[in-house]
Amino acid sequence: MSSLKIDYKRELESAAKGMILIHDPRLLIKLIVRSLVQKVQIQHAGMILYDPVKDIYVLSISRGQLGERIPEGLIRFNKTHPLIRLFIKREYKYIFENRNALVVEDINKLLWRESVISNGNGIKQLLHSVSEQLPKLNAVACVPAYYQHTLLAVLLLGERIDGSRFDQEELDFFSALASDVAMAIRNAQLFDDLRTEAERNRNLFVQTTIALGSAIEAKDTYTHGHTERVTKYALAIGRQMEASQAYKFPHKFFENLYIAGLLHDIGKIGIPESILSKKDKLTPEEYEIMKSHTSRGAEILAPLTGFEEVISGVKYHHERYDAKGYPEGLKGADVPIIAAIIAVADAFDAMTTDRPYRKGFSKDKAILEIQQGINKQFDRKPVDALVELFYKGEL
Repeated sequence: MSSLKIDYKRELESAAKGMILIHDPRLLIKLIVRSLVQKVQIQHAGMILYDPVKDIYVLSISRGQLGERIPEGLIRFNKTHPLIRLFIKREYKYIFENRNALVVEDINKLLWRESVISNGNGIKQLLHSVSEQLPKLNAVACVPAYYQHTLLAVLLLGERIDGSRFDQEELDFFSALASDVAMAIRNAQLFDDLRTEAERNRNLFVQTTIALGSAIEAKDTYTHGHTERVTKYALAIGRQMEASQAYKFPHKFFENLYIAGLLHDIGKIGIPESILSKKDKLTPEEYEIMKSHTSRGAEILAPLTGFEEVISGVKYHHERYDAKGYPEGLKGADVPIIAAIIAVADAFDAMTTDRPYRKGFSKDKAILEIQQGINKQFDRKPVDALVELFYKGEL
């Protein structure tokens, strides 16, 4: 045995903790293989991974001394390959070379040597074939990783640098590590499946959002194209705020801003058409009903999980910086930035669009009106971005 003493229990606990945090199986296995090479002091270690899409096994990770590494992805194993067939045929803890005999330990801790294996069911010949394959893989031991009787990976272990052999404690550690690796691989696959499903659902939601936006405009004929324009202006304002370093947005912000822009007036679906289409000034009672579209919109979207920022944009896009807005009278920085951006985009489009009761403003006049509302109706940052866009000719 090597003079290097390793606390395998602690190493296993440390590896298990790391596996919880890493959802990329390739990265996880790279770290494990590299650690084995360095800490156990072996010439080579590798990992054969199952590809469920192609239904083959691939040598995906290989680390070790120069000349010992095997090019990653070069070697592929179908299910008839002796090594894979052996582990699929029967669940083993590990196999290893010992004094020119191949020693196999199964899950029930029964040991066989090649020389005493009976010829029944072809296991002896299969073990002989595996023994011939190990040198080609720079391996003296192989440890399978199973998840619910499915072989997900095979850990390949090369010779120690000092020439000593693996002892029982080490082999048991490798087996326990492989078991944890199998669980981590399966968890990573489930995580990827959930992420893919979430992305599919999100894309479906965006498409539904576009359809809902069209339904809103179909109901409010005097604001035809308003939803699309507000969304375009809002995205341009947000991008300009980031470009000018006035604000740093998280990764998902612009997707949420896009959705919120398309849905900012969704609550109008619940407003009577007699109010939406009225050409004259609304009565105080009618105005209160109209104002309710922000809260109605938030209520419509409330069952959706993961869209809290979108709902904030819909609910609060009529709040004012001076706390005189609705529905809650939020003030200053309490108004979510997504809502503050939509408020400026909404006002700019409303001012520059013809209505039955007035002619739309020119863009430069609308810009001046909005600038006068800084720190009153509007947050300064999105207004400054709107002005910058105007002078760049991008509105």
